[in-house]
Amino acid sequence: MNRRPRRNHTPAFKAKVALAAVKGDRTIAQLAEQFDVQPNQITAWKAQLEGGACGVFGPGSAAPASQFTGQAFTGVLADNGIAISMDGKGAWRDNVFVERLWRSVKYEEVYLRAYDSVSEARNSIGRYLDFYNSRRPHSSLDGSTPDQAYFNPLPLRLAA
Repeated sequence: MNRRPRRNHTPAFKAKVALAAVKGDRTIAQLAEQFDVQPNQITAWKAQLEGGACGVFGPGSAAPASQFTGQAFTGVLADNGIAISMDGKGAWRDNVFVERLWRSVKYEEVYLRAYDSVSEARNSIGRYLDFYNSRRPHSSLDGSTPDQAYFNPLPLRLAA
């Protein structure tokens, strides 16, 4: 068996591959084939990128998650074709509601399953989101579901 010589990849190459993995358009296996590297290398580089991203913006930020709304971070995302969704003001609060949703998705769905494929994960998470919106009661909505809170009109209050 012929083994190819060990290759030393440049930091720029590793960053390019890790950003492609973060972008999420392709699976790790597809990226491994495209860049001719092992999937475990991509996973490690992605973890390094995500783990070290906050260090790019320096220690001590004024508001939680504000480093993710700064030009240094959003510029890297935009340059790599990654869509950014904010209300236009760049406030850290934009992310709070999404973080709460994804915490529920992770602990009530993703961490409880072992998906065999991306399509299986996508379908299962889709079913969970349907459940989350239409059947799961929310304490912040007084026991109502998000669908009930959104689609049912508020009761009319009579003027005194």
